[in-house]
Amino acid sequence: MITPKRADYISWDEYFMGVAKLSGLRSKDPNTPVGACIVSSDNKILSMGYNGFPRGCSDDEFPWSREDENPLNTKYIYVTHSELNAILNYRGGSLEGAKIYVSLFPCNECAKAIIQCGIKTVIYDDNKYDGTPSVIASKKMFDAAGVKYIHYESSGREIKITL
Repeated sequence: MITPKRADYISWDEYFMGVAKLSGLRSKDPNTPVGACIVSSDNKILSMGYNGFPRGCSDDEFPWSREDENPLNTKYIYVTHSELNAILNYRGGSLEGAKIYVSLFPCNECAKAIIQCGIKTVIYDDNKYDGTPSVIASKKMFDAAGVKYIHYESSGREIKITL
């Protein structure tokens, strides 16, 4: 008798978004941990990233604050976003035609990097900043450059990993 394959395996989208979200759990950002996973056209993981400070910049010495009268006391001018980290972490050559899975819709700065490196599809989960100038600019640039952006359709499936 032939044993049938398992029927409850996860889809490629669930897998790669899961990897992006798991990467985001490495972020030490107390407000908005974000993860990214770059995937080739034949479904191979090429790189991952999460939002955090650049190498050599201690996350104990740089600020995590969202607001302060002095911008130098906020995280925004220091943190490298997950998408840019994933792009910079890649060591294999061209990302032309790749997809990027992100737990949060890319800001305009990350959109520029995504376009410049040749990524052609963005699959995003949350878009909590929709309607802001940054997201509007991202969408305008993606549209102009022919980069597709697709909202991730969650299956609602809960996956538990015990480490």
